[in-house]
Amino acid sequence: MKSYYEYRHVVSFEETNLVGNVYYVNYLRWQGRCREMFLLEHAPDVLTELRDDLKLFTLKSECEYLAEISAFDQLSIRMRLEELTQTQIAFAFDYVHLHDGMEELVARGKQRVACMRGKGAEVTPTRVPESLRAALEEYVIKPPPQASRAEGSAKVRVGGRS
Repeated sequence: MKSYYEYRHVVSFEETNLVGNVYYVNYLRWQGRCREMFLLEHAPDVLTELRDDLKLFTLKSECEYLAEISAFDQLSIRMRLEELTQTQIAFAFDYVHLHDGMEELVARGKQRVACMRGKGAEVTPTRVPESLRAALEEYVIKPPPQASRAEGSAKVRVGGRS
């Protein structure tokens, strides 16, 4: 089982600049598209709530560019859950260029979303819907296992006396 949700995308000419590489804003668009496809496939009832009074406000979105890609490159945008609080979700994204049976990480991104309810400008924070929480569980980023003392880890005193 994959530890990430995957959205596949083929870059088009309209997503490139005059030089021929992908214009930076498209990486942020693909984060949104990946998130939307996740909702469609894993939490479709949330889409119904979005048509009613649920709002998903993007509070922060960022991307670190590692390599260039061009028109007709195939991408795998891989989304994982970085943090889940009562009212907010933090996602992590890896942008992987798929070519000749190889994978190359070309960018990394993050996005923080707040769940709100209300009509128009009258909104208040609300809990992340249970169905969305459940759908995200299998995609949580798991911290690397820590070495045990038997494996050679040791405590180190910082400052102070020994």
